[in-house]
Amino acid sequence: MASHDDCLLHVPFPGHPERRERLAAALAGAAAAGIPPLAVAVDESAVLRAVELVHEPSLADRLREACTRAPAVFDSPDNPVSTGTFSAAVAAVACSLAAVDAAASGSASTVFVAARPPGHHATRNRAMGFCFFNNAAIAAERFLAAGRGPVALVDFDVHHGNGSQAHFWERADVFYLSVHRYPFYPGSGAASEIGAGKGRGCTRNFPLAAGATDEVYTAALAAGLDELLRTVRPGAWVVSAGFDAHREDPLGGMGVSDDGFFTIGAMLKQASPESPLIAVLEGGYNPEALRRSVRSFLEGLIGVAIS
Repeated sequence: MASHDDCLLHVPFPGHPERRERLAAALAGAAAAGIPPLAVAVDESAVLRAVELVHEPSLADRLREACTRAPAVFDSPDNPVSTGTFSAAVAAVACSLAAVDAAASGSASTVFVAARPPGHHATRNRAMGFCFFNNAAIAAERFLAAGRGPVALVDFDVHHGNGSQAHFWERADVFYLSVHRYPFYPGSGAASEIGAGKGRGCTRNFPLAAGATDEVYTAALAAGLDELLRTVRPGAWVVSAGFDAHREDPLGGMGVSDDGFFTIGAMLKQASPESPLIAVLEGGYNPEALRRSVRSFLEGLIGVAIS
C-alpha cells in the first residue's frame, strides 16, 4: 500500500465531499485487508517530470501559485485549494509512481495507492472534478517507460474518467475501459466513444443508468474485460478504483454493495493473473462505506475468501 501523510495537506472548504477523512477510511480498509505498507519518498522535481508526460507544465505552475493565495478555487468551482493542496497533489503522484516502480520491478505484484486528491478528471491543461494531476494516467506512462506495455487502464469510478480517456484517445499502447453512470458528470463516456486514429478501438465505455446494482455493474465490467483481453495482451494494469458507485455514497446514485466491490476485485485478479497491477484511489465520499468497500475490493483482488 502506497500512501503519504502529505496527502492530508489538501484541505477543501468545510462540507466539501473530498475531505481528509477519506484517506483515513481508505487506509483502514486496506489495513483490514492485510495490505502491507510501501515506503514512499516525495521527490518533487522527479514527480513534476512525470507530471509533464501527461499535463502541460503550466498546470503545475498555476496550481503552485494558486495555493499561495489560498483559500481559493482552481480552474473549476468544485476544485477549492488550500495552502497545502500543491504538496498533496505532488504526494499523490509520488505514491502512484512508487507503486508502479515496485510492481514493475517485481518486488510487489499488486499495490494499492491510498492517496488523495484523486486524478482521473484532470485533463492536459485543466483541473476539474476534485482532481489536479491525473495519477492513473501518470502511472500508465510510468509502466510504459519501464517496458511494461501495453497497459490496461480500468476505471470503475461512478464518474467517467474524461481526463484519462482524452490522454490516450489516439494511442494503442493503453486500452482505456470505463464502467460508470451515464448521463452524469462530467458528461463524457458514451458507448460511441471508442478512440481515434491508432487508438480507435482501444477505448471502451460501458455507460449505466442510475441505480445500477452489483449484477449490472459487474456484468458490464465482465463484458469490458473480455473485450479488452481480446484486443490487447496487457503487460501491466492500472485501476482507477473509485468507490462512489456504492449504494451509501452521497454523490453516486448507484446500488453497488460491499460484496459487489469484492467481485470487482476478484474479476480483476482473474483478468491479470501474471501481470503487475496497481489500483489508485479515486472517488468514494461516505467514509464508512469507503472503508468497507476498499477492504472488500482488496480482499477480492488478493484472493481472500469472502466472509
